[in-house]
Formats: sequence, C-alpha cells, structure tokens
Amino acid sequence: MTVTELVSYEDALAAYEPVMGLEVHVELGTKTKMFCGCATTLGAEPNAQTCPTCLGMPGSLPVVNATGVESAIKIGLALNCEIAEWCRFARKNYFYPDMPKNFQTSQYDEPIAFNGYLDVEVEGELFRVEIERAHMEEDTGKSTHVGGATGRIHGASHSLLDYNRAGIPLIEIVTKPIVGAGEKAPEVAKAYVAELRELIKALGVSEARMEMGQMRCDVNLSLRPHGASRFGTRSETKNVNSLRSVERAARFEIQRHAAVLGDGGTIVQETRHFHEEDGSTTPGRIKEEAEDYRYFPEPDLVPVAPSREWVEELRAGLPELPRVRRTRLREEWGISEHEMQSVLNAGAIDLITATIDAGAPADQARKWWMGELARRANEEGTDLAALPITPEQVARVCALVKEGSLNDKLARQVIEGVLAGEGDPDAVVEKRGLKVVSDEGALGTAVDEAIAANAAIADKIRGGKVAAAGALVGAVMKATRGQADAARVRELILERLGVEG
Repeated sequence: MTVTELVSYEDALAAYEPVMGLEVHVELGTKTKMFCGCATTLGAEPNAQTCPTCLGMPGSLPVVNATGVESAIKIGLALNCEIAEWCRFARKNYFYPDMPKNFQTSQYDEPIAFNGYLDVEVEGELFRVEIERAHMEEDTGKSTHVGGATGRIHGASHSLLDYNRAGIPLIEIVTKPIVGAGEKAPEVAKAYVAELRELIKALGVSEARMEMGQMRCDVNLSLRPHGASRFGTRSETKNVNSLRSVERAARFEIQRHAAVLGDGGTIVQETRHFHEEDGSTTPGRIKEEAEDYRYFPEPDLVPVAPSREWVEELRAGLPELPRVRRTRLREEWGISEHEMQSVLNAGAIDLITATIDAGAPADQARKWWMGELARRANEEGTDLAALPITPEQVARVCALVKEGSLNDKLARQVIEGVLAGEGDPDAVVEKRGLKVVSDEGALGTAVDEAIAANAAIADKIRGGKVAAAGALVGAVMKATRGQADAARVRELILERLGVEG
C-alpha cells in the first residue's frame, strides 16, 4: 500500500481507537560486552573485537557483566519497577546470519525488572505509560548488504558480517498496551521515548544516541473499533531511530491499518521497515509468537539474585531524574511549564544546559536553540542534536553578541556559516567579514549621509516625531550591510538632530 492509498488521520480516528505497545532497546555504555571481556569501542576494524564466546564457538562459556546487571537495576528503579529477587537468562532461538550462536541470550518469563510506569506530558495532559518489563539481553552483529539498490538483503549480491556489536549489552524496555491516547497517540509515543531517553542519559548508563543506534524503538500498533474490548492484530515497525520518526511511524500505521480495515481487509501480524524519506512503512517478515522462539533457560549462566541491600543502595544513589530536573531548570530559567514542554519536545534541554555551562546567559541559549536552530532542524527534517553545531559554538555566538561584535542579524549569518562547515564562529566572522562596525567615525559618516539623503524625515524627527528615526536607522544599516549596532546608530541620529531620545 502506498501513501496515496491511506485514509486521512481524522477519518481513521473517527472509526477506530489506536492501541500501542513500545519496545525500546537501549545499548548500555559498558566497557566490555555482556557475556565476555571483548571491548565495546565504536569504530574498531570489523571483527576486531570478538572472541570465541561472542562468536558462539563450541565450548566457550559466558560470564555475566556485573555492570550490565547494575545498569539494568538502575533503569528498573528509575521506571518505578519491582526488581526481581531472582531471575535468569534464557535462549531465544531463531536464525539470523548476524547471530553467530543461532540464538540470543535474553530473558523471557523472568525479567530483572517488571511492573513499572513512566509519566509523560503532551499538550498539558498527563499520560501514564505502564511498563511491562525491562530485561537484559545482548545485541546482534551487523550485516551490510552490498550490491542492491535499497541496502537490504533483497537484491543484494552479497553480505558482509561484522560481529563487533554481537554481545554488546542491551536493556529492552517493553510497555503494556497504551490505550486511551486517542488522536494524541503518536505524540504520546514520541513523548514517552523522549522522556525515556532523558532518563537513560540522566542515569549515565548509556549516551542513548538514537542516530547511532544506541537507542532504538519498535512501534507496535493495532486498531479496534470504538467500544470494542478486544485488541486488533498488530504490526511492529522495527528499529525506529529518532523521536520524530517514532511519531511519524505511529501516525502512518494508524492510517494504513484504517485503510486496510475500511476496505474489508485483514491486518497481517508482521514486522515493518520505516522509511525516513517519506514516513512510510513496508513489510518485513511475518512476526513470530513467543512459542516460535522455543525459549528455554540458559544452562551456561547462573541465575541473577540481587540482594535487597544492593538494590536499596542503588536506589539511594539514583541521580536527579528528568521530571525533577526540568522543574528545577524551569525555575532557574524563569519560564512557564508550557515553554519548558516546548523545550522538551524539541529535544533541547541538554543542548541549552550545555550552552549555559559554556558561559551563555540562559535566555540567550534558549533563544538560539529554540529559534534559529529549531527552524533549521525543522527545515532539514532532523533533530536539533543532529545539527552540525555544538553548545560551545552557540555560546561563543552569544558572547560575540554580548560584547558588541555581532548583532542578531549577523549572528544568524555566523550560525549559517558554522552549519555549512565553515569553521567555528570566530573563523566564520573573519572569513565573511561580519563584525559590527564600531568605529565611531565610520558610523558618524554613515549617519550624516543618511540624514542628508533623507532631509524630510530628518525634519519630522526634529519636529518631535522620534519614531521616524527608524527609517534613518534602516538607511544606515543598509549602508553598512547590517553590520552596525542599530541602538548606537539611533543614538547618533538623535544626537545629530538635537532631539532627546
């Protein structure tokens, strides 16, 4: 089904209620893999960070990464989960070429954390997303399909396998069915993943960079007629890797399901691929049920039994969590709850905070990230954090404005240059010749010329119509290519004309 065959979002919501389930995989920032001592450093040569254990060689034995267990418990506590007194790993059997053992070491019916919740806010309305479970497992290797047009296995001439990622610790966080969100369902999905990402980063267990695959979301969605109690058949859009895409995937699937059901068709329980270029999804594979994976307890690993003392010690050591932090920052920045929600929705909290830490005033840091830079990100269809500009660079732009070297117009041009890869702000200023004209002699000459060229306007100002000075200021700014300080230009104009400002 193509995008043109979708029903409108409004028509879909008029006939059906969306039901969602979100599965988020978080790649932990441990130094070594989950069941062996291989390094997890990014960017290593393919297959350089492997050993008999993560390659699944016969006779190799796994050992649990203690830091991975600790991280899982921290995540569970922050999600208001119960922490198991006793749990164990299981083998999840299915064949993938990037699974060297032909099974994944995971947890099945005995997760380390369960029955939690995470509150999220959308347009002033609070939604409680209930957590079914958070369990430990390992990542797969990476397949690169070569020779095809799409980068997928279909049509490829051959595939390359890199097992460096095989065995890296993952935490999978699974929600219970999310019902009652109605038309806000896509926004709730995005807000949940955003809040979860903030929480993960606050815990320090992962950088949670979605664009690098450190955090990815599977969006399960089904529709049911209004008033029905039974859930519909679900689809599972796999490995969605940005907040914007989570929302788009949920919205697309709502419209697609409604179109299929409205035509009398049947939804197939399957995985689907998300396409960033147009926000659509396409079929992947028929989705297995739990019994198809033939789970059974992992015989080579002892059960995990965290003591209550250890769990409480970890609970006491949890950092300031995102909702508490946002309340504190909102008060420090002097903004409303609505404004803070906008900052959160834009994914700008850490960017603004880092810009302030680099020396920028809070209002200026927020102004640039939520104004010019948010506009740029929206135009390019990307997240703020993906823009090629750092908080330190934005702070330098703020400093240049504060010291009078730039005005806002010139600062926007500097930001444009940084985004275009022309270097740091100072280099862009130098290369483009963007410094504010501060030489009093040069400014005075420009002001005199503007007054002489606009005698009628000058007479109006002398006659008491001070507001008319704006026209002369504009003339001077044009003459100086916008590189004058408008406030100082206005002062000089009024001085020359003998008028009180």
